Amino acid sequence: MNRDDRAAATAWSVLGTPLLCTDYDGLAARCRAWVGEQRVIAIEFANVHIVTLRRHERGFREESAAFDVFLPDGAPVAWCLNRAGADIRRAVCGPTFMGKMLAGAAGSSTHYLLGGSEECGQILREKFTDSKTGIRIIGGFHGMCGNDGTLEGEAEKEVIDEINRLAPDYIWVGFGGSKQVTWLKRHKHLLRKGVILGVGFAFDVNAGVKRDAPEWMQRNGLTWLFRLCSEPRRLAWRYVRYNSLFLSYLLLDGVRGCAVGRPANFAVANRGQE
Repeated sequence: MNRDDRAAATAWSVLGTPLLCTDYDGLAARCRAWVGEQRVIAIEFANVHIVTLRRHERGFREESAAFDVFLPDGAPVAWCLNRAGADIRRAVCGPTFMGKMLAGAAGSSTHYLLGGSEECGQILREKFTDSKTGIRIIGGFHGMCGNDGTLEGEAEKEVIDEINRLAPDYIWVGFGGSKQVTWLKRHKHLLRKGVILGVGFAFDVNAGVKRDAPEWMQRNGLTWLFRLCSEPRRLAWRYVRYNSLFLSYLLLDGVRGCAVGRPANFAVANRGQE
């Protein structure tokens, strides 16, 4: 078994968050398999912020338990896993994965966009709808999501009805970390099928509305610095608080021998094997 095969077949845990160790191709293959199961599977890309929130806040940990699979998103999380022996080449980042899937890795498939602006949604439709690959973006909602996970006005009911009527293979949720978690917790049981992917600002990146960190910065764990320079007023306090907490919990849980390891129960991790 080679390095990539080992990574694709294992699940690990960082600060109590179970993480499926795979690569972009491996995750795409699993997603295609899950689509074929005709049920709801929810995936979250867990960066330092998400991992730390799940360790720090019990309420957020309980809400985010609605996700079936967490992926290590961001070099610092991948470094922790590799130090423990996971041996993964790099993290699987939400914006990059969304771009790959909409560019054709999802095969002939249908997609629903939940989040982002109207402009962003239109750009994504024009950019990725392709008769050659069979990719079709068949619907979307680009309004506001409240902190309680509800959508504005009549959309609260209409969006769920539309998703169930259209039955898309993939439902991309781009409300941002805590809001998309709360939306999923509130609505997952109302959906009949589909692979739900919480991808945060991936809509803006793939539409070209915002820039993502250059590859070399992502590889060296500097994505946070790039984003901080791009949006200092919005992100400064978040990074100071949660990056510090992340390091503190690594030390605290490391002393106890439970910072990084194999999760006790991660049933979904071994589904969809190719």
